[in-house]
Parts: sequence; C-alpha cells; structure tokens
Amino acid sequence: MKRVATILTLSVCTTAGLAAQDTSKAAAPAAAAPAAAAVNVAEAAVARSVVDRQPQDTGTAFPADVGQLVCWTKVAGAGGAVIHHVWFHGDTQVGDMELQVGGSPWRTWSRKSVPADWTGAWHVEVRDAAGSVLKRIDFTVGQ
Repeated sequence: MKRVATILTLSVCTTAGLAAQDTSKAAAPAAAAPAAAAVNVAEAAVARSVVDRQPQDTGTAFPADVGQLVCWTKVAGAGGAVIHHVWFHGDTQVGDMELQVGGSPWRTWSRKSVPADWTGAWHVEVRDAAGSVLKRIDFTVGQ
C-alpha cells in the first residue's frame, strides 16, 4: 500500500510539474521572408497608342482633340509586383490604374480618356504598391 501511495505521489508531482511548465517563451520566429525586389522603371512614355507592346507617337505635347492617351512603362526587377499609373490634370488626380507586373522585364500600360476641354498641364506618376513615386512624366494637352 505504501508503495502504491509513493507511485501515486510521484505520478501527481510529475503531472503537476508538466502543468506548471513555463509556456510564455514563444517559439523562435521563423526566418523573415526575403524583401520584395525593388521595382525599377527602365523606360516610360506618354503616347497616342501602343502597337506590338511598343508606344507609338510619344510626346510631351498633344492637341486638345487627342481623345485618349496611353502611359507605357517598362519595369525590371519585380515580377509579381503591382505598380500604379496615377494620372493628373493640373494638380487634380483623375485616374489611378493598378497594373500587375508579370515578370522582369515587363511592359505594361494604361489608357486615359482626355476630354477636349481638359487642356493644360498633365502628368502621370508611376508608383509602387506602397505609393512611392518611381517616375513622373509631364506633358501638355492643347497648348
């Protein structure tokens, strides 16, 4: 009987020791994921159109009746990333197109309708997913 009591006591003490174990220490953090590659704008232009993934009729001044313009961008270094073409008429933002980057290098573009009465200074900002401006392209319409 004394032997059974000793075994039970040891059994309870061992279980209590496990229950009182310090679990506040978190497991070692997993290795941090590698930082996303930085998007690099290799080329960018405002144009009237894109043919065979190349900008056509690029420029910095367009007539008031242009109707539509394209911002064409060639990026490198960040397949799988996202960029934005943010269009401005004067200081007013008039468009924000999100574009997927499928590889490196990668060419992509966005189109913007340009009403005939929206003359004056324009610009497009090419931004990364965090909103940092990677490139700015200034141009005028109707002047």
